[in-house]
Amino acid sequence: MEATTGLPRGGKAEQKQTFTASDGWLTRTKLVSRSIYWGVHASCLLVFWVGAPAEAVALCAATYAIRVFGITGAYHRYFAHKAYKTSRWFQFVVAWIACSATQKGPLWWAGTHRRHHRYSDAPGDPHSPKEGVYYAHQGWVFDSRWEGTPIEGIRDFAAFPELVWLNNFHWVPPLVLAVICYAIGGFPGLLWGFAVSTTLLWHGTYSINSLAHLWGTRRYETSDTSRNNLLLALITFGEGWHNNHHYYMASARNGFFWYEIDITYYILRAFQAVGLVWDLKLPSKEIREGGALRVKEAA
Repeated sequence: MEATTGLPRGGKAEQKQTFTASDGWLTRTKLVSRSIYWGVHASCLLVFWVGAPAEAVALCAATYAIRVFGITGAYHRYFAHKAYKTSRWFQFVVAWIACSATQKGPLWWAGTHRRHHRYSDAPGDPHSPKEGVYYAHQGWVFDSRWEGTPIEGIRDFAAFPELVWLNNFHWVPPLVLAVICYAIGGFPGLLWGFAVSTTLLWHGTYSINSLAHLWGTRRYETSDTSRNNLLLALITFGEGWHNNHHYYMASARNGFFWYEIDITYYILRAFQAVGLVWDLKLPSKEIREGGALRVKEAA
């Protein structure tokens, strides 16, 4: 079944997006979708009832850190931008980890992100702050224009049946994680390790779509409003160097200079050292110093 987007907010014409039928609860505009999404948020208030057991808080920190890398190192730098290479089995492992972040499947995430770069801050961008800060932050998640996987923009990875399966059943990894958290720490473990961690992870990721286009500095004159922000870089393991990224999106390293902390890149370097990934793409000195024209790769 195929569907196409309608007119964007404000009624202006845009290039249409073709996608497979809505493929998950997280972006459906129905009551069940919003109930689950806001229910996870509301459940965080239960921490005032269960308290903050050290092991549960530690589980929260661990599941946040592991899944932040899944989003940044796998969904973003690998699937969306192909900034390094890896084996087929490890490709699935990192895709599973990223999928447990409850941000849908790898084909939907990467395909939608590629669209963001193609139309950044212009008509067709799924989450431009020009549509409003709230919309850029999380309102777009429930916009039916972006509810399905844009297969035409992610055919390279759609060739892998296991990734197609994971994309179609993207609710499985979060459910497995929730069960593991409960097995480890009981209800406090479930609450902190899954609900609180997932809520923090959602808004950490969303902050790059919203705040990183509004708050920070601009080293490079890109055609969008992307900015570099140290605080957001710390929260998201390096994604806050967003102006760098929009200038040279093919890089496995968003922090172009030694003083720009990029935890995702450090992890990728460690994985490279043990042979799990290889051929990390990095910006040349000429690119980092702004001496090259804006590079259009992996858009």
